[in-house]
Amino acid sequence: MKDYIESNKQRFLDELFEFLRIPSVSADSRFKGDMLKAAEYIKRRLLEAGLDSAQICPTEGHPIVYAEKITDLALPTILVYGHYDVQPADPLELWDTPPFEPTVKETPAHPQGAIFARGACDDKGQIYMHVKAIETMMANNTLCCNVKIMFEGEEEVGSEHLATFVKENREKLKADIILISDTSIIANDIPSVETGLRGLAYMEVEVTGPNRDLHSGVYGGAVANPVNVLSKMIASLHDAYGKVTVKGFYDKVKELTVEERDSLEAAPFDEEIYKKDLDVDAVSGEAGYTTRERASIRPTLDVNGIWGGYIGEGSKTVLPSKAFAKISMRLVPDQDWEEISDLFTEHFKAIAPPTVKVKVSRHHGGQPYVTPMDSIGYQAAYKAMEEAFGQKPVPTRGGGSIPIVALFEKELGLKSILFGFGLDSDALHSPNEHYGIFNFFKGIETIPLFYKHFNQLYNG
Repeated sequence: MKDYIESNKQRFLDELFEFLRIPSVSADSRFKGDMLKAAEYIKRRLLEAGLDSAQICPTEGHPIVYAEKITDLALPTILVYGHYDVQPADPLELWDTPPFEPTVKETPAHPQGAIFARGACDDKGQIYMHVKAIETMMANNTLCCNVKIMFEGEEEVGSEHLATFVKENREKLKADIILISDTSIIANDIPSVETGLRGLAYMEVEVTGPNRDLHSGVYGGAVANPVNVLSKMIASLHDAYGKVTVKGFYDKVKELTVEERDSLEAAPFDEEIYKKDLDVDAVSGEAGYTTRERASIRPTLDVNGIWGGYIGEGSKTVLPSKAFAKISMRLVPDQDWEEISDLFTEHFKAIAPPTVKVKVSRHHGGQPYVTPMDSIGYQAAYKAMEEAFGQKPVPTRGGGSIPIVALFEKELGLKSILFGFGLDSDALHSPNEHYGIFNFFKGIETIPLFYKHFNQLYNG
């Protein structure tokens, strides 16, 4: 199989670059046509790879691409999930190269070169590994599992319509395991397999003061400024020790044992390199936990955006009528995102002074998730990584969220294996997102090994 990958290396990259040039931004209605174009592109490539019944399934939002290859009903079936939509590229001025024109450059983490483009790692580059891995297995007659593909176009906006699709297509999606490449490894020389993800609750708040923008000279000091009030309210959401002050926020947090915390800390980590990469002089967060624990096994609350008043060029002495913020909370087992959303709403309204009115809106969310390390799916991933990299992988906990994973378990009764190949330093959701060429091809090499080991364990 390595010979096939090597002989088709440039073609694989050229096809990925073509995919990356499509600005499939799900959050912006201006790109609706490009979303369909991306779905049609990946459908065509799935058919070329040898899958059957590739189809574009309409939803009330962006379409889902489904395909399958059922070779023998006695074989185990792997359901591959991923997403073809990407984050907005803004702010465009911070990109070193155009976000939808793939450019290869070397980086310290990727001396063999990295592909700079929006969606390169999250998640176009990673789903395309699966397309090419299946093509490679088909070409070499080594596909030892049935496979079903489900690529959606709304992961970056909450997967609202995928949930309906899953509920309405339980029989079509029947499988033995779900394989997802939307996560990372520790480093290119340190393989890892994630054992869980944090959940998410995403909120928007609106603080209203006077019924119109006011002259700050005439009214300043006499009428509450919503931007000032919102800033104070946000500041109060953490105490001096970095804990979230929302009442009941930690009530259901499942604490890890000392042994579990020690096993997660066994992975190599250099805090000085971490700070240097981010160009910060110090880390911060909840007292009593390490940097990695704060970013993986502990819940958080962060402001993702804040605005209000005049922010244009020059000056305008205005006392704004309204101020806004987007706030997200990353959750851990056994927190429930809907319950946390209610607790946040109640708390935020309660801390508002009588000088303003507050509106809290819920955007989307998802539950935290843990993969049992003794399951055959996890063991297959472990063995595949060990065989491909030549060393035992390290179990890790992901700090990010894939909200649909918990729904898969609820609706399909299936566990998901988090089988990503990106790096945390690949600037996901940020300007200059990139994905290592080594990582792309290592994924194509490793995915067939998962199929092999899953088949063996399933029948063993």
